[in-house]
Amino acid sequence: MTIDWKSESSKVQKQLLKDLKSLVAVKSVRDDLNSSDDAPLGPGPRDGLYKFSEMTGRDKFQLKILKNVVSYLEYAPKGADDQYVAILAHVDVMPAGDGWETDPFKAVERSGKIFGRGTADDKGPGLAAYYGLKIVRDLNLPLKHRVRFILGSDEENDWTGVNYYFKNQPQPLLGFSPDADFPIINGEKGLAQYELHFAGRNSGRLKLLNFQSGYRTNMVPGKAVAIIQGNDLDTFIGEFKNYLSGKTVLSGTASLEKDRLTITLEGKQAHGAWPEQGKNAGTYLAEFLKDFAFSENAKDFLNYLGTVAHQDPKGEKLGIASTDKVMGNLSMNVGIMHFIDQEDSFINLNIRFPKSTNNKQILEGLNSSKPKAMKEPFVNKGFVQEQHYVAPDDPLVRILLDIYQKQTGEAAYDKVIGGGTFGRLMKRGVGYGALFPDAEATMHQANENFRIADLERATSIYAQAIYEIANLD
Repeated sequence: MTIDWKSESSKVQKQLLKDLKSLVAVKSVRDDLNSSDDAPLGPGPRDGLYKFSEMTGRDKFQLKILKNVVSYLEYAPKGADDQYVAILAHVDVMPAGDGWETDPFKAVERSGKIFGRGTADDKGPGLAAYYGLKIVRDLNLPLKHRVRFILGSDEENDWTGVNYYFKNQPQPLLGFSPDADFPIINGEKGLAQYELHFAGRNSGRLKLLNFQSGYRTNMVPGKAVAIIQGNDLDTFIGEFKNYLSGKTVLSGTASLEKDRLTITLEGKQAHGAWPEQGKNAGTYLAEFLKDFAFSENAKDFLNYLGTVAHQDPKGEKLGIASTDKVMGNLSMNVGIMHFIDQEDSFINLNIRFPKSTNNKQILEGLNSSKPKAMKEPFVNKGFVQEQHYVAPDDPLVRILLDIYQKQTGEAAYDKVIGGGTFGRLMKRGVGYGALFPDAEATMHQANENFRIADLERATSIYAQAIYEIANLD
């Protein structure tokens, strides 16, 4: 059977773009402060599932929503058996952050790209995969196995929805997540986050009242704000200007009102899996402040962030560096920094680790490098995900690479990343696009965008991929 996948993909692109704009308009950021029985993760993630349900209902698919945290639709053509292959995407997005040139929740087309939060991660790729499934359905192609399109609403945090799904639904035979890179991601490093809590103690003539940087653990903070109390704070303003003058990638402001100085530093947001691609505003601001006459835990906090944890994407200064031939280097991101005078304060680290180390060794390294005056140890925050790897000779990997090579004419190769995708939830699960090798990665960044032509290319690849893996033994 010969199918012109590219032609079929072209036919649906106008509606795909319309749907993407509608989906980007849903501010589907997890919001625990406004959670409820009806919206366990806040109204945004729930409304993202509802919006997707409107689209699938229009297309004569039935999307089942479970506990308002995860949803799925199943395509079961005549003759398909009871096993299914899974396509796992997510509708939630990171907070917008600062530095946007357009409204992050109003998709804008410009210079062949579509801009908006979620266009690249993961609303655009998720819709491309959904339309790939729709093409297979509309062509009435024969399939050996059923296909389920599973949509999470908490991928950027604790995976609440998909964890519920996998505990309560039959397990898939195999599948992929359109939430990574092409040609394929067949390996993912281990993933964990760690927190150090301490009292925000300060005393003396110079006090750090507040220091805030970071929205999410898996995002390099693009902004940091510190509020300082004391006398003769004018000198800070000049020193801050001097500090910034030698760092063209940074910007900031300092404003004085009576005995309080507010300093704001702007860096560069990036995905926490690739901290070297960003400029961590929090650790840079700590580097500036650490040599001033702060005391007690404020001094330890600033010195640790500004010296030990600053510009340490491999965890070398933290004593946790590790590497292996298959998965490469450990990566470390300081995701959230939170100091409040006389209140509970903390530092949150997001770490992706290869097979050459483990959670126990990382905790030992972190606690050997932390300030001794901070009595509490680093502890795990949330889950620890072990490394995931599907061998290159697995038929799933071979078929998906072959489809990519044939459709693009480009070299097809397997790859391991530090990012975590839903693909790792399946023993035979991989990440598969939709970021092409020559495209700019803008996930978790200001001005997130995706090339419109790449949405069409990805839809074509996904349609063929769904057809072929649903016929695998």
